[in-house]
Amino acid sequence: MRLFMTLIAPLLGWIAFRLFHLPLLKKSEAKHRFVMKLFRYAADYGSVRALSVYGHLLHFRGEGMNNRIQGLIYLERAADKGDSKAAYQMGKIFEEGYQNYPADPVKAVKYYRQSAESGHILALRRMVDICSKGELEQEKSAVDAAYWLDLLEAGHN
Repeated sequence: MRLFMTLIAPLLGWIAFRLFHLPLLKKSEAKHRFVMKLFRYAADYGSVRALSVYGHLLHFRGEGMNNRIQGLIYLERAADKGDSKAAYQMGKIFEEGYQNYPADPVKAVKYYRQSAESGHILALRRMVDICSKGELEQEKSAVDAAYWLDLLEAGHN
């Protein structure tokens, strides 16, 4: 049964994403609850996109500290599974620190690098700054800064 649920999780995440962006019943509380349940279900069964979207919704739009922290748990899981947006957000979280997530420059750079390697523009910009200015306990490196800057410029072409 778990295998079946794992297989349909991406489909449920896709359905939730489409319903979330559907203008029909935009202000409906029932629609919102249903969509959030779909996202949670898909995320709990391994859909990376659902992990990322649900984590973002909980952390940035959730009510109360528990929802925000739960959102970070989902975002971290999505980042660890390769989602570049979630990795960028986790980089920011570990750079600044947040509740149960104390500032950790090593983890921040790890997540920024992961996101930048996937082509995330903001992460690429952050990696240029980190390398050129020697931030987050990293040594200044013109070579590394040039590498990230080249990737950034290649992404804009």
